[in-house]
Amino acid sequence: MNYLAHLYLAKPTADSHFGNLLGDFGGKRHVEQLPNTVKNALNNHYLVDKFTDSHRLVKEAKQYFSSERKRFAGVAIDVVFDHFLIMHWQRFNQQPLSDFKYNSFALLNKRMPIMPPRMQQVVTSMTKNDWFKEYETINGVGLALDNIAKRIRFTNNFAGTAEDITRNYHELEAVFLAFFPELINHVNEHALEAINAE
Repeated sequence: MNYLAHLYLAKPTADSHFGNLLGDFGGKRHVEQLPNTVKNALNNHYLVDKFTDSHRLVKEAKQYFSSERKRFAGVAIDVVFDHFLIMHWQRFNQQPLSDFKYNSFALLNKRMPIMPPRMQQVVTSMTKNDWFKEYETINGVGLALDNIAKRIRFTNNFAGTAEDITRNYHELEAVFLAFFPELINHVNEHALEAINAE
């Protein structure tokens, strides 16, 4: 899952928000001196990723990407699932998305001093420029994915992935709406962050 989904599945605390994103920035290399609240949140991040990557619906969604882009379909699915979470936000959360983003960004900024350098850069850009605003449209999703393609260090055909998403938009949306409630239940059942809550 991508950043918005990880934050949605976090607890409303600074340690939880930090830990639930830390998995994308070296994770376990950074947790030795950190409190259990952060370690539990990091484990929640890994739980989410493992469940997502192995789920039959997510595997099925990869068929909607052209053969030259299939290698990066998982990345595209992560970003487009954030788009669908935004589109269907009120189905999953009664708090307005604008309020959620404001609170999440404030919580992340509280832990900025102890984030790894790369995470500091990304979170600073994400909070200052509100990346999730970009995810509201398929054009924005396409721009985000094209930027990811530019950062890949070898020649690839990942750019233009928005074409595949546009062509299969309703099928991908249906996959998200079937999958995301299962993911929420999986996180709630394991309740990894219920221990040593802040």
